Amino acid sequence: MSESIAVLGGTGALGFGIALRLAAAGHAVVIGSRDAGRAEGAADRLRALLPEADVRGCANGDAARAADRLVILSVPLTSQVSTIKAVAEDLEAGKILLDATVPLAPAVGGRPTQLVGLWSGSAGEQAAAAVPPGVGVVSGLHTLSAASLEALDQDLDQDTLICGDSKDDKQVVRVLIGSVTGLRVVDAGRLEMSRLVESLTPLLIGINIRNKTHAGIRIVGLP
Repeated sequence: MSESIAVLGGTGALGFGIALRLAAAGHAVVIGSRDAGRAEGAADRLRALLPEADVRGCANGDAARAADRLVILSVPLTSQVSTIKAVAEDLEAGKILLDATVPLAPAVGGRPTQLVGLWSGSAGEQAAAAVPPGVGVVSGLHTLSAASLEALDQDLDQDTLICGDSKDDKQVVRVLIGSVTGLRVVDAGRLEMSRLVESLTPLLIGINIRNKTHAGIRIVGLP
């Protein structure tokens, strides 16, 4: 079933790639940005790559409000909490925030393979503390390469790990994100496990730098 999905930070590399793949899967995508003009430009760029896409760009708040259930947050760590607070009135109870934030050193000045420690334990847990009551939080999408997402002629053939405290919320994410061709969604446990999953991002960045590739992950042994 197709749904309207918002991607806040959809003008960035990862956010745009996610929006592109979701649009290719048949979903209506609303790209959000602090600058509505930039969001509209990203929507135009997506349509140039995928003319049949149902996509539009607008300010973050309008994008969050337009989502049927799922709002994806793909912003740097330094913008995570401020973005959530800015759209708080647009995140109605019952919606799910899929947080793709990684506490990487470049967000505060440093190496792209260095993880930053957070008092909350993880970016996912930090998001959960910031959302309005009744809004679910699932952490995920941390191991996906923006370059791989944009290469529509290539099958992703990889997994993404999600963490969250609500089985129902994770099932919604599993169905919607799992509609992307070649992408399998694997439940990695409660939200506290995002502390481990987020650390896979700098690990993969280092692997990709050394091998000049865009590696992902695949969990073997699952049915």
